[in-house]
Amino acid sequence: MDILDMARQAGMTIVLDAKIGRQEYRTVYSSVKALESFAELVAASLKRESLGRD
Repeated sequence: MDILDMARQAGMTIVLDAKIGRQEYRTVYSSVKALESFAELVAASLKRESLGRD
């Protein structure tokens, strides 16, 4: 599950704030609607994983 990809699919904006070595620091911005959409995507992904389907 690529959480950042799912956030983008839900309509969230992801900003790279800093990169120190291999560590990246990001901020995620969204509307409440995008947050709800993200939660639905995560729930569906977890359901698929529990059924053994990726």
